[in-house]
Amino acid sequence: MQLQQLTQLVANPSLLAISNIPPLPVSSPLVSLSPTLLVRQTHPKLSCPLDFNREHYNSHVFLNFCSLYICLAPEQFHNKQERILWALMFFKGGRTTKWSKNMFRQEADTGVFPIQTWGDFKQQFRLYFFLVNVEVDAINTLEGTSYHQGNRMVDNYLDSFQALVSDIGYTNLWTLVVKFR
Repeated sequence: MQLQQLTQLVANPSLLAISNIPPLPVSSPLVSLSPTLLVRQTHPKLSCPLDFNREHYNSHVFLNFCSLYICLAPEQFHNKQERILWALMFFKGGRTTKWSKNMFRQEADTGVFPIQTWGDFKQQFRLYFFLVNVEVDAINTLEGTSYHQGNRMVDNYLDSFQALVSDIGYTNLWTLVVKFR
């Protein structure tokens, strides 16, 4: 009913002044706490993920951010495909752009987008953008001669060190003391 009324208004704006069309409903739903009290239901404002450019240290962060956003705001997506397309919007630069273009090229060639579900997207994303062997990469970084605090803030260095130790699985305190430089 409201769509028909809006269509008439668009076609003939002069009807607006003499129309008895009720106002459009408020976009946020009303929740009744009691028969006489109505309160607007609110959701936290969610920010979008930062652009993704394939840096390995932010691959996990990007994928977790997207998954969390989809979980907290499922009403933003009308179907499974929109989740994937939304995430691809943040692919900027280098290998990420090539991967995204390849997806659309495959769709143009076959008529079907190559990734159908968010689970498939996460699996393909991990294969393409996560490090093959996180433990080996962390060992190479920590054991190398160039890894030290340098000009970094102590908190930043400590966070980085703890992430490397976690990736490697070091638990011996003596080893940790020797590696912390």
